[in-house]
Amino acid sequence: MTYDAVVLVLAYLIAIAFRYDGSGQNAAVDHVAAIIACAVGLQWLSGLVWRVYLGRVGVATIEETIALSLATASAGLVVMLAVALSDPLWIARSVPLSATFLGMFFMVTGRAVWRYRSDHVFVTRPDQGTRTIVVGAGATGSRLVNSMLRHPEAGFVPVGFLDDDRWKRQRRHFGIPVLGTLADLERVVKQAGATAVVVAIPSASKELIKPIADTARELGVAVKVLPSYSETFSNKSTVDVRDVRDVNMRDILGRAAIETDLTAISGYVNGKRVLVTGAGGSIGSELCRQLVKFGPEELIMLDRDESALHSVQLSIHGRALLDSGDVVLNDIRDEAALRQIFQDRRPEVVFHAAALKHLPMLEQYPHEAMKTNVLGTANVLRVAAEVGVETFVNISTDKAADPKSVLGYSKRIAERLTAATARQAEGSYISVRFGNVLGSRGSVLHTFTAQIAAGGPVTVVHPDITRYFMTVEEAVQLVIQAGAIGQDGEVMILDMGTPVKIVDVAKQLIEMSGKDIEIVYTGLREGEKLHEKLFGGAESDERSRHPLISHAHVSPLSSEVVRSYDLDGTHLGMRQAFEDWVRLPDPVAALSSH
Repeated sequence: MTYDAVVLVLAYLIAIAFRYDGSGQNAAVDHVAAIIACAVGLQWLSGLVWRVYLGRVGVATIEETIALSLATASAGLVVMLAVALSDPLWIARSVPLSATFLGMFFMVTGRAVWRYRSDHVFVTRPDQGTRTIVVGAGATGSRLVNSMLRHPEAGFVPVGFLDDDRWKRQRRHFGIPVLGTLADLERVVKQAGATAVVVAIPSASKELIKPIADTARELGVAVKVLPSYSETFSNKSTVDVRDVRDVNMRDILGRAAIETDLTAISGYVNGKRVLVTGAGGSIGSELCRQLVKFGPEELIMLDRDESALHSVQLSIHGRALLDSGDVVLNDIRDEAALRQIFQDRRPEVVFHAAALKHLPMLEQYPHEAMKTNVLGTANVLRVAAEVGVETFVNISTDKAADPKSVLGYSKRIAERLTAATARQAEGSYISVRFGNVLGSRGSVLHTFTAQIAAGGPVTVVHPDITRYFMTVEEAVQLVIQAGAIGQDGEVMILDMGTPVKIVDVAKQLIEMSGKDIEIVYTGLREGEKLHEKLFGGAESDERSRHPLISHAHVSPLSSEVVRSYDLDGTHLGMRQAFEDWVRLPDPVAALSSH
């Protein structure tokens, strides 16, 4: 208030000096002191009304600038009207107008200078840390540089930005200039003597990160990234240099930007009782972590692995006493116990993620795939229909498209069972199909990482084998989205991007490790495809409801067909039964043949 009073007095004196220019019209300025006193008083009063002086907004923020401008303009308008209506004129009409805008300029500028001096951090000396190029000169990049300068102990010295936006080519943040575009990375790194590059774009796609990582590796420069928002669950305005981490394969193979329709999701999850089977697994646990953000009335996490339930409860609540109703220990093979849980808890939305998934293991033990992936799914579908579940989402796999393996057969049958239930039960019953999930238990990344840590060799089944990859976060976002837009009986197929050669993944990990590791080819195993595909031969890529989700129809298969099978049969007979059920066009005819 004192500062504003002083600069307003100064503004009036300057305005009077310029208006009268020492021309001797002293009679016209007899009321100057009274006018200035009134102007100051009105400025204070208006500032209190607009709460500029009551700590409502931060100093030199956009909000304060708007409020201060309104307050000053309001006070100045009153003085201008009073002068204009005076007879004779107390002072020239132009004086209050000029003084008001001049005073506003001084007030805003003074605050801006104070803010700059308080926020500005001088760049640390080059020998105090790693000279760093920041990719992205937007708000996130600016905050990251500010954090680097405020936390020199983190070891980063920002020396320049790179940004493809031509409107930012002359920009500076905290004294750090934009030195070029991404195409100038090599030149800028050499020119600035940088030894690190940080990608300050949390939503950066693999298409952006991989070329940067490849170029930086050729230059011998370290590459780091800010974690995605889905990794941190943090406020988007919060950026800390201590969050910066090394690039990993999840960044290079996954990390697609996904636009989620939160309104559609909230419509079927918010305020509902939601149950997740296989809640302790890679997909199930991430489902639980994301679903809880949409405000379900109750989240019921079901799994047969008590340690897995402990982990997921700990990750969500920060405690894991395993004594609350949100964790349920149950095996989906036990239909009677499963039915009791569904009848007691009455879930309205079910995500069925429980399954056996390791292809070679199921080739050895097809009866286990039958018990869990087929009969277990049939059990969950039956009890869900009995209690009137509104939305049922069955998690499937790309191996169900024109299957060759026991895993693929069993998951394809599960899709058909889901479609059959959709015809008979109320509610929406759909399946969601996608490929390999980065970082899941037993994934190729874990295998390769362990082999590299052990000194090698890294084993790859075939030099040309390819697979689809997706991060667990983006896969689950699309699974939840598919539940909102899927129609009864459909298979929703997630866009997995471009297939990646497994040997390239192995080479990338070996290069990142800095070790000299041999790659050994072991050959395709029984039931293993050289190239997976997301669509079966009769399925088309239709995307009428979401750009990253296709939908296809699948023929139903009655659960009575699979339930009538004699589990005491041989492994060969079990595999043949799988093949027959996948190809079976008419469930009624099949039942009569049995």
